[in-house]
Amino acid sequence: MMDDTKGQFIWYELMTGDPDGAAAFYGAVVGWTIAAHGDPGAPGGADYRMIVRSDGGHAGGVLALNADMLAGGARPAWLAYVRTPDVDAAVAAITADGGSVHMPATDLPVGRMAMVGDPQGAVFYIMNPIPPAGMEDRQSDVFSVEREQHFRWNELSTSDPEAAIAFYRKHFGWGQEGAMDMGALGAYRFLQQGTVGIGAVMPMMPGTPTPGWTFYIGVDDIDRAVAAVMAGGGQIIQGPHEIPGGEFSVNGIDPQGAGFGLVGPRP
Repeated sequence: MMDDTKGQFIWYELMTGDPDGAAAFYGAVVGWTIAAHGDPGAPGGADYRMIVRSDGGHAGGVLALNADMLAGGARPAWLAYVRTPDVDAAVAAITADGGSVHMPATDLPVGRMAMVGDPQGAVFYIMNPIPPAGMEDRQSDVFSVEREQHFRWNELSTSDPEAAIAFYRKHFGWGQEGAMDMGALGAYRFLQQGTVGIGAVMPMMPGTPTPGWTFYIGVDDIDRAVAAVMAGGGQIIQGPHEIPGGEFSVNGIDPQGAGFGLVGPRP
């Protein structure tokens, strides 16, 4: 039987040195509520806080970077989790194809996971989640193509778009149909998971340090959100730009240094 959940974006995680500052910033920009304290039951005593939407659902989590993590090279960033039925087999296949392992396969109460990098160096998690008791049929809703306070788009900037598309197609079953011509900047190639458009792959822009993912968060009003970014000590790197369908997108950096994207209307 075909597993139609393989390759889904099922969770997003903000690594930050200041979870309280991030809570204030994203609360004002997006409307999320981030817990004031970490979960006391988090593995290894980590300071891990849930991101809660206005509808009561989760949008992801916040991992506070401690001194050891920072000494090991961790920096503020957003990372995504991709649904993978067999984490160990996926790690072996990814490394065989030139990918890397940043955190080996590990069992947590919420599932088995690993942090990996694609052959060009973009980092992400793979995970086989364990649903909560009594919710075995429940699927993640952190990603939505149209709803505010959800993640709405996943954009890969890479040194080799053709190779990256082939890699994700092979390992996660993603499709690649359609593209937008960006002129001298190259093609913006759309990605699908099943019938759902989940994001795009694009060539790295001049000055981009390394290949990586940018995740776009849905907001109710792009101009209100941009004003909140600026008022909260963040930066807008580009935008607002009108996108197909009439909404607008921006790219920014939060006060702690993590890059992010926003997408939403001008009501």
